[in-house]
Amino acid sequence: MLQFQPPGFGHKIIQTSLGAMVYYTQTAAPWDIAETKNLPQVVFLHNFGGGASAYEFSKVYSAFAATHCILAPDLIGWGESFHPVRDYQVNDYISTIAEFIKQTCREPVTVVASSLTAALTIRLAIQQPDLFQSLFLSCPSGFDDFGQGSGRRLPLEVINTPLLDNLIYKLGAENEIAVRNFLQSFLFAKPARISEEIVQAYLASAQQPNAIFAALSFLRGDLYFDLSLYIQQLAVPTAILWGEKAQFINVKLGKRLAELNPKAIRNFHVIPDTGVLPHLETPEIVIALLDNHLKSMNS
Repeated sequence: MLQFQPPGFGHKIIQTSLGAMVYYTQTAAPWDIAETKNLPQVVFLHNFGGGASAYEFSKVYSAFAATHCILAPDLIGWGESFHPVRDYQVNDYISTIAEFIKQTCREPVTVVASSLTAALTIRLAIQQPDLFQSLFLSCPSGFDDFGQGSGRRLPLEVINTPLLDNLIYKLGAENEIAVRNFLQSFLFAKPARISEEIVQAYLASAQQPNAIFAALSFLRGDLYFDLSLYIQQLAVPTAILWGEKAQFINVKLGKRLAELNPKAIRNFHVIPDTGVLPHLETPEIVIALLDNHLKSMNS
């Protein structure tokens, strides 16, 4: 959300096949905008889940604003981007992420992504490897890896009940207490790291009109798939980091996925005492690892 962006960041808009996609980039001081346009580009793609948005990576990408052109979209159905009233499917995100990269990037780019979005990015990188220089992925999972469904939070009969699904979303995502509980219970290893700004940023995204549709598609499992069936085909150089205490998708799962393709997946970092969003929980660690990754790609 714009009000939660780092200093000097503003939003721009592109049109995709599913509507307008907002993205954040350097637009004002202290950044030299004329120079920024010529810097190497890095794309940051946020996770799914109640209140998700580009804010998720804002504590990391701000550290690279002097050396890289930052492109951090709110994916379709999330944040300030368009929220189509539809049942979202895997190909909706693979296609719109591809459209975003093609419209905003001059050449093959490093993409930083997390969780289910990271897994979708792997599938896109297999389909269209020419779009990518490298991948830097946090806890990539299709949430049904090795056929073991790990992500569904509620029974389908509850989620698919008319009116009840709306009530669940209002009670579980559209108020401050619920957002704070979601962050504490599912995303962060240490609740003390959850600032008021984080809560408000997630709440603002969750309260966007029609935000329920993408959230319910995620909760139902409409976007889940078995990443282990695809990851061996990946050829783009990749680094993976994993929160040591990530729920639902634990470190053992991550290592098992990485071992399927040691040629492409060159580094696997476990981040101690963090959950599924180490980049929001301990951004300073992720900044250092991403800096090393970017330098290694250009050496």
